[in-house]
Amino acid sequence: MTTLILGSVGQLGTAFRRLLPDAIACTREQADLANAESLRAFVQAAKPAIVLNCGAYNAVDRAESDVPGAFAVNAFGVRDLALACRDVGAVVVHFSTNYIFGQDDERRVPYCESDAPGPTSAYGVSKLAGEQFALSISPKNLVIRTCGLFGVTDRGGVPWNFIEKLLDRAERGEKLRVVNDQELTPTAVDDLAAATLNLLQAGATGLYHFTNAGACTWHEFACEALRQAGLNVDVESVTSDAFNAPARRPRYSVLDCSAYERRCGAARATWQEALARYFRRPD
Repeated sequence: MTTLILGSVGQLGTAFRRLLPDAIACTREQADLANAESLRAFVQAAKPAIVLNCGAYNAVDRAESDVPGAFAVNAFGVRDLALACRDVGAVVVHFSTNYIFGQDDERRVPYCESDAPGPTSAYGVSKLAGEQFALSISPKNLVIRTCGLFGVTDRGGVPWNFIEKLLDRAERGEKLRVVNDQELTPTAVDDLAAATLNLLQAGATGLYHFTNAGACTWHEFACEALRQAGLNVDVESVTSDAFNAPARRPRYSVLDCSAYERRCGAARATWQEALARYFRRPD
């Protein structure tokens, strides 16, 4: 059974390549979600049974002024991928985001799969559209919403995830200011990749949520990351308004993952446990 990994050099794609060394790893240069012809040609040549779509337009703020670019990848690219996969009999596993929620600033109950979405940004709307395309084009497809991903990447060079950017700034002696009014669940890509394989093995289709267990604000996550890294650095707690970012982020977007737990019978590590494992990784 052939598995194709799109977006194979990002955090999630790297995690899948480690779990599935025999999979076909595909970069954007080989199959671009924004280029329907190259995407279809690559899928038809590979003839995969499963396609793991780890590619995405993740520039949340830039999407506010580049709506066509965000939709080209996150919505229409997913549509084109799902159509190509349907034609060769492949299952698409598409990854979505907690940012499809957020309009209810007063909510403090985790969102389950049946809750009505309410994105607050162009990025969130584009990801929601991609979900709908994936699920409507084939009932065999699987969409997994997740949140706050962190893990290693093959991108090289500049720090990529929130943790590495934070540590880099701390080591440079820069002042650290992190928002304390956005609550979510940081999630290790290694755990998400393993959960995805659990769902596929269980024959799951449709929509599922998966994150690590627990919840925190970005400020709490930053403080714990610095503590586990052995850095005694002050982090100023600020509100989202302090950054005046173009895209509005959800104030609360914790995901209810009980459907995953019931389907797979698998416990989830807490985000603190996952973070400790991240720092114990081999260099």
